[in-house]
Amino acid sequence: MTKLKLSTTVTQDYNSNLEVDFSNTAATALLQTVEVQTERLAERYRRISARIHIPHAIEQVWQVLTDYETLADFIPNLASSRRLEHPKGGIRLEQVGAQRLLNFNFSARVILDLEEKFPQKIDFQMIEGDFKDFSGSWCLEPCFLAERAGTNLEYIVCVLPKRTMPVSIIERRLSKDMQTNLVAIRQRVTEVFS
Repeated sequence: MTKLKLSTTVTQDYNSNLEVDFSNTAATALLQTVEVQTERLAERYRRISARIHIPHAIEQVWQVLTDYETLADFIPNLASSRRLEHPKGGIRLEQVGAQRLLNFNFSARVILDLEEKFPQKIDFQMIEGDFKDFSGSWCLEPCFLAERAGTNLEYIVCVLPKRTMPVSIIERRLSKDMQTNLVAIRQRVTEVFS
């Protein structure tokens, strides 16, 4: 749900205390359970998908994902997430992401239109931003583990950076962020519903 833009200044502080604590053995183990795949769709066009199992009902995961105004409270490096008015009454979000990498400040602002298909899927499409294309889906699939309701959550992003953005850096950064985001979502669902 975030995109990255290289800049030499940060216009907005980011809350680094939202990082998932990977010094914790349990959090590290969770990170290793996230499956990530990258496909090269064209020379600079990538499809990245990440998947995690969440031991809670699909409706609970949906509730956390669609509470758009609070996403920045627990998603690492997401400085803000807010709903905007949509001209056709749909769902429109403005999200700002920020992080520091290799002595550079990366920040991004993206406006996304979303389409909810309860409770299986949330599609998103960038309508304004620094990529040529940034779109994807959150896919939820119910499952059972030891007779307990659970959810397989998949996050899919298709990204085509502009020529000024190195695709390999974007690909690596998004892959890592998608893993971290899925672990943060799993932890949030557990915190809210346990």
